Amino acid sequence: PQYLFRLSEMELLERERQAKERRIRDAGFPVIKTLDTFDFKAQPSVNQELVRGLMRGEYMDKKENVLLIGNSGTGKSHLATALAFQACCQGKAVRFFSTTGLVTQLLERREEKQLSKFHQKLARLDLMVLDELGYVPFSKAGAELLFECVSKAYERTSLIVTSNLPFENWAEIMGSERMTGALIDRLTHRVHILEANGESYRLAESKKRLKRNDRKS
Repeated sequence: PQYLFRLSEMELLERERQAKERRIRDAGFPVIKTLDTFDFKAQPSVNQELVRGLMRGEYMDKKENVLLIGNSGTGKSHLATALAFQACCQGKAVRFFSTTGLVTQLLERREEKQLSKFHQKLARLDLMVLDELGYVPFSKAGAELLFECVSKAYERTSLIVTSNLPFENWAEIMGSERMTGALIDRLTHRVHILEANGESYRLAESKKRLKRNDRKS
């Protein structure tokens, strides 16, 4: 009996491992990033205490959102991925989208008359990541579909949104002041805001590389 108990315990652990791997695969991360590889010293503007608190995942139980706002290349996507990866490890259903990628999918599903089925899938999620809102302006139809998606998630599914634009500039990509106001209203009703206002990692790395090359030459 003890041997059987040990075996079933091992089977249970294996099942849990497989389920976690499946959740991570289903999330659709472009690259896996974890918090232990994020350099807080390089981005002192990021509230480290808040990030570590969010890693516990309680914001999802409360249906709260997380907004990461700041300059390009400051690690917003890294933090969003780390939080979403941790959510997978905590047994949550997660999907990671680039915002333009999600809008493209919504437009395609509408064309194929599969939009309500797609929304049903999204409704089963605990967490949805919308990465890089603000890099590409949307068509009127695209903006309306994104707004509908956020509205359906409101108080049901937690959202993590990353953007290089301050709120006052969001109308530039949404194309409508009124819809932008309503979108921000829903996103910020229950929200944790993380600001990343340091220098771009990529820019800093390029400068270091150029200095090294100068020394060599």
